Amino acid sequence: MNKSGPSRSLSNILSLADFEREASKRLPRPIFGYVSGACEDCHTLRENRNVFTEYEFVPRVLVDISKRSQEVELFGHRYAQPFGIAPMGITALSTYRGDVVLAQAGQQANIPVIMSGSSLIRMEEVAEAAPNTWFQAYLPGRVEEIMPLIDRVIAAKFKTLVITVDTAASANRENNVRTGFSTPLRPSLRLAWDGLSHPRWLFGTFLKTWLRHGMPHFENSFATRGAPIMSKNVLRDFSSRGHLSWQHIKEIRARWKGPMVIKGILHPGDAALAKQYGMDGVIVSNHGGRQLDGATTPLRVLPQILEQFKDGPVMLDSGVRRGSDVLKALALGAHSVFLGRPFNYAAAVGGADGVAHAISLLEQEVSRNMAMMGVNSVEELTPESLIHVARQSC
Repeated sequence: MNKSGPSRSLSNILSLADFEREASKRLPRPIFGYVSGACEDCHTLRENRNVFTEYEFVPRVLVDISKRSQEVELFGHRYAQPFGIAPMGITALSTYRGDVVLAQAGQQANIPVIMSGSSLIRMEEVAEAAPNTWFQAYLPGRVEEIMPLIDRVIAAKFKTLVITVDTAASANRENNVRTGFSTPLRPSLRLAWDGLSHPRWLFGTFLKTWLRHGMPHFENSFATRGAPIMSKNVLRDFSSRGHLSWQHIKEIRARWKGPMVIKGILHPGDAALAKQYGMDGVIVSNHGGRQLDGATTPLRVLPQILEQFKDGPVMLDSGVRRGSDVLKALALGAHSVFLGRPFNYAAAVGGADGVAHAISLLEQEVSRNMAMMGVNSVEELTPESLIHVARQSC
C-alpha cells in the first residue's frame, strides 16, 4: 500500500461512497449498471445497508488503546485487517486486468481476496500474480464438469476454495435489461455510443485489453474456456443448477484437501449441514441483493448461524460500506467481512492505487472507531458492545 498517501487524483475520495459516485461517471452505462444493480425491486439491496442502522455502539472510555491491532486469523494466516475483497464477476471490464489488480492490491495489504468464477482472466494468471488469493466457484450445471473444474483449481495451486451456493436459478435482474447489459454483450449502436462517450474506459480498459489479450472470455466457469464477453450469436452457458445438492459438496470435499468455504448461507439449518459436510468456514451472504429479492440480511441471521457453525470462521458479506459496519458485524460474531462493489468502483476509478486507497480508507475508519470504542483487538468486540434499537423513520 502506498504509505505516502493518495495521489492527487484520489485526494478528494474520502469514503467508499465517493468511489461509487466517481465510477458512475467513468464506466459505461451497462457496466456500471451491472456492478451497481441488484434484482427486481432492490428491497434486499437496500436492507443490506439499512440493517446496520439498527445497531448502535456502547463505547468504553479512558482505555489505553495505543497498541490496538486489527489483525484476524483465517485458516492459519494472520491478516492485517478484518475485511477482504469479495468475488466479483467481469471485474476486468471495470479496469484493465481487474482481477489481477484486486488480487495484488489485497496481497500487498495482507487482506483476503476471493477471485470470482465469473472472471475474465484465467485463474492461473491470477494465482501466479497473487498466490494467496482464494478462488470462488459456481458449480457447473452439468455434473460431469464439476470435478474437472475442481481439478483445474487444484492445479492452479489455490489454497482456499469458496463454493457459492445461492444460484439455483438465474436471478431476475431487470436492471441489467434496462441498462443494456447482457452476457455476452450484444453489439449495437447504443453499446457503441456507451463506449465512445467514455473514452478513458474505451481506450484504457476495453481496447487495451482487446489489443494485448484479445476479446475477453469467461475463463473460469469450467475446466475449459467459456463464452466471449461480446458476441452477437454466441450464448453463455447458463445450465440449470436446480438439481445440485449437498451430495456434490461431499464429493468436492473428498477431492479438495485445503480449506473449503460455503458462501451464500442464510438459514441456520444450512449452517448445520455445512458443518456436517466438513466445511472449514461459511460466508453468510445474500449475494449483495443480486439473487432473491426479499431475502433476509446476513447481519440479522448471523447469531443463529453462529449457533450452528462453531468449528471454523463465520464470515459475512453484503452491505458493508463503513468501518462502523465492520465493527458491528464483528461484535455480533463474524470473524471477518467482505466487500465487493466498493473495491470494484475503486479499481475503475484509480486502478491499483484506487484499490489501495479504498483499503486504507476502510482501515483508518476501523482503527478510529476501535479507539473510540475503547477496544485494542477485534476479539474484544462482543454483542455487549452494541445495543439494538428500532430503526428511526425519516
